[in-house]
Amino acid sequence: MTDRTPAETEHAEHAGHHEVGHIVSVKFLFATCAALLVLTMLTVAAAQVDFTKYGLPEMNIVVALAIAVVKASLVCLFFMHLFWDRPINAYIIIVALAFVGIFIAFAMTDTFEYRADQQQYERVELKGGDSKDVQTKLLELQTP
Repeated sequence: MTDRTPAETEHAEHAGHHEVGHIVSVKFLFATCAALLVLTMLTVAAAQVDFTKYGLPEMNIVVALAIAVVKASLVCLFFMHLFWDRPINAYIIIVALAFVGIFIAFAMTDTFEYRADQQQYERVELKGGDSKDVQTKLLELQTP
């Protein structure tokens, strides 16, 4: 009879069966890198498009975040080897990345609610800004 606990016995039985992690070919890694570079160029190209002409000012954010989620998914799946791990792990990380993108997109679209107010204040010009009347008015606005 041995002095080992059941856990030690189980560990001893599997001691010689350690496996090397999944090995990915260099060709596959370069293909993933090329896909990431193409998506980066797509992000830069999408940033140059003015979607406000088409009545969709929020679309720049949506497109940029969608591309970012795809890029993050590629990195997690292939560079972090989640593609070859249990499928639930890959599913969880992709869903989490998608929700982060959705939450940021919703938060950013709220900023467009106040864009008209911001533009209105940017267009204000003070004529005769050095005059005494303007200086008095500015002091009135600054006092609580």
